Amino acid sequence: MKLVLSIVAVLLVIMGAIWSLQGLSLIGGSFMVGQMRWLYIGLLTIAVGIGLLFFARKY
Repeated sequence: MKLVLSIVAVLLVIMGAIWSLQGLSLIGGSFMVGQMRWLYIGLLTIAVGIGLLFFARKY
């Protein structure tokens, strides 16, 4: 269970980073480019991933 939670947490952080960079127009190729809403969604996703990673490492 700990391994699964850690993998999901890392995937959330990576996904959030991609969304944030697309929101900042640093990565192109999708409808998310240049829309600040995706920066905020990405940052929230990163925060959830980091929280889940700490939770997984604690238990």
